[in-house]
Amino acid sequence: MQPVAKRVLTTHVGSLIRPPALVAMLRDADAGKTVDEAALGACLESSVADIVRAQSDLGLDIINDGEFGKTISWSRYVLTRMSGLERRAAPADPNAMPKGISGKDRRDFAEFYQAYDRTQGFTSMTGWTVVGPVKYTGQAAIARDIEDLQRALWGVPHAAAFMTAVAPASVLPDREDRHYRSDEEFLGAVADALHEEYRAIVDAGFILQVDDAYLATYYDIIVPPGSIEDYRRWAALRVEALNHALRGIPPERTRYHVCWGSWNGPHVSDVGFEEIADLVLKVNVGAYALEMGNPRHEHEWRVWENVKLPEGKVLIPGVISHSTNVVEHPKLVAERITRLARLVGRENVMAGTDCGFAQGPFVQRVHPSIMWAKLGALVEGARLATGELWTE
Repeated sequence: MQPVAKRVLTTHVGSLIRPPALVAMLRDADAGKTVDEAALGACLESSVADIVRAQSDLGLDIINDGEFGKTISWSRYVLTRMSGLERRAAPADPNAMPKGISGKDRRDFAEFYQAYDRTQGFTSMTGWTVVGPVKYTGQAAIARDIEDLQRALWGVPHAAAFMTAVAPASVLPDREDRHYRSDEEFLGAVADALHEEYRAIVDAGFILQVDDAYLATYYDIIVPPGSIEDYRRWAALRVEALNHALRGIPPERTRYHVCWGSWNGPHVSDVGFEEIADLVLKVNVGAYALEMGNPRHEHEWRVWENVKLPEGKVLIPGVISHSTNVVEHPKLVAERITRLARLVGRENVMAGTDCGFAQGPFVQRVHPSIMWAKLGALVEGARLATGELWTE
């Protein structure tokens, strides 16, 4: 899936900070206000064109639409693209996170999260109930997203383009299910529905990135009182569902993003990557985009001293973090790239980001100017790493 190049290519995880005009229109829609659909469509189209051009001008190689077509968040956008789901009543605290995704980290640092959540701008985070068969209904929405990106890429220099979609494990982990008899049945239906979206993205000529933050973060929900074995059984079932959703799709046209959630909190209860590396590598994709640039997980580059990257696969480490306003020095970025390249092969590493800079229209982790400075450091660091790696 990596275009042939004697250099370190650059990309990012997907979600970029939305422009104010688009945010305002989406906020009105989220609040239930009447929105001029034609005006929203025009704003979305122009916003995608601008973000595509900005990525190319900066020198990023594999670019996308910023996930601008996702009107709720990186995962919950599918609530508008699937049948059989019903929204539950909103909690008394509009900033509260659903109980089903609140784990040990939130219990251990309750005072921090009580203050933190109110600064994050989360919306539509109420719980949902499965009330009927889950089917894909998002054909028009994904067609619009594809068309906007295709139009925006016309005449814009780039090595390749990608679009993101959610993994089965990250669809409604906090759901109440009144229809399916088991997790297996629900996940199977979700996988069949998502297969349609995955297929549409690849058939349009784009690389498919599957986002799966909950695969890693749900460890914090299960353990304790559950064990690591309980968690691994939970995760293995979801890896199986994802591979079912990916059936028939060429692996070289896909990549899989795993992180420990994008929030800039303690993360003391995160599962170590060494505990899940084998599960992640069972996902039938061409590349693995992993969070490796933040202070809780950066040390895990050493996992690759003992874990072998499968033949023909690509590693996309996060070499800049989305969760701090400190802009990484390009030399540090280059160091992060080269130490991994020496373990897995220089042709098998592509420089990326830890996670998205915005988890939806209303949540951003840094100021837009800092986002672009970080991505610039990514590009420059990859250039420095190329100069070092291709002279060895």
